[in-house]
Amino acid sequence: MSRIGKLPVILPAGVTVEVAADNTVSVKGPLGTLSQKVDSDIKVEVGTHTDAHSGKEMPAVMVSRPTNQPRHRSLHGLYRALINNMVVGVSKGYEIKQELVGVGYKAEMKGNVLEMSLGYSHDIALMLPAEITATAVTEKKGNPIVTLKSSDKQLIGQVAAKIRSLRKPEPYKGKGIKFVGETLRRKAGKSASK
Repeated sequence: MSRIGKLPVILPAGVTVEVAADNTVSVKGPLGTLSQKVDSDIKVEVGTHTDAHSGKEMPAVMVSRPTNQPRHRSLHGLYRALINNMVVGVSKGYEIKQELVGVGYKAEMKGNVLEMSLGYSHDIALMLPAEITATAVTEKKGNPIVTLKSSDKQLIGQVAAKIRSLRKPEPYKGKGIKFVGETLRRKAGKSASK
């Protein structure tokens, strides 16, 4: 049995899950609605789960597979994780912070467009999807920090990767766009010959 797949997805207050006839799972919560098409072999059920510690009955989503084929086993854990990500997304949301390290690097939001100055001969404007809200803050004597917020984990990760790819951190001085709290592998520069 899949260790991830067999775990129930506990639904917090205010979150509802519906499974359509074509096996599309829709999760509705305070931060919006997300849906995911699930493979027809995987069975998704909305029911209740009894907590082992408190003995309380809580609404939960259970994911099950028909056989132990390698394909079914891999899909079992995948769809359970995707449904869990949607439940967390519509209840709490996801946030990614990125730091622009470099002299003269700037970032500002103009409507739904993120404008960045990253040391190139031109500024870079990136149109963000409507599902993502972003803020760009520059504190005195600090690096600009871009904060992305969304209920869709997949989308926010994709946009964050796109922003980072515009100027990846280099290993010598650490200049570039990095995630806040990320540790970079640094290299020693050339040592002067004696």
